[in-house]
Amino acid sequence: MTPLIGISCGTFHDRDWCPPSYGHRQTYIDAVLQAGGAPLLIPPLLDAATLRTIYERLDGVLLAGGGDIAPNHYGDQPHERLGTIDPPRDLTELRLARWAAAEGKPLLGICRGVQLINVALGGSLYQDIPSQIDTTIDHNLSYTHEDWTFLAHSITIAADSRLARMLGTTHLMINSLHHQAVRRVATGLRAVAWAPDGVIEALESEGPTFIIGVQCHPEALQATVDPRWQHLFAAFVQSCGDHHRQSRAA
Repeated sequence: MTPLIGISCGTFHDRDWCPPSYGHRQTYIDAVLQAGGAPLLIPPLLDAATLRTIYERLDGVLLAGGGDIAPNHYGDQPHERLGTIDPPRDLTELRLARWAAAEGKPLLGICRGVQLINVALGGSLYQDIPSQIDTTIDHNLSYTHEDWTFLAHSITIAADSRLARMLGTTHLMINSLHHQAVRRVATGLRAVAWAPDGVIEALESEGPTFIIGVQCHPEALQATVDPRWQHLFAAFVQSCGDHHRQSRAA
């Protein structure tokens, strides 16, 4: 059985006179395929009933990178440096994350995805790292270099975390393409990785459910730059397969 992995789409406006397109970067697809999963792209702008129909067919959910999350979802006012928001995508992903967390369906968040999981479960965000955190680290350095594989800074991973066990290390270099970050960690999650300036780089569930979010973009590193990240995707897809078998046996 090949686990079916839902990947939520971003909205892209390439020309004013063209309808928007929904999709995501090839590296997310590649990483899921490499790990043995079957990727399924989920567009936004879905009513709850239609989204639920799709969700129930999934064995796991991957929340990918993208623009900023509207601050009203965590009780904040827009900061002057808030970037582009996509309200339909926010609503779609908040529903997916909350359903998955409540029902024990495996959930993996990447970049925006870890922020979305945190917000969905009651946490908050820094809306703009440069203006809200005293740091000398450029957390958007890989974007500045126009290279998704550029290793921007190091992270330290908690030795007792699932993430450390998967990767086989507590220290490594990562790419970095973000200006928002986790602020208050949601109940039921714990921070398990940090940049040298203290910015949270990974969250995972305190319970048995597979919920892991990473702030970097391992999907762009796992093929050649740092194959250790393949273990994260392999563990996620395996957990999705286990969930499928358990749910069918229930």
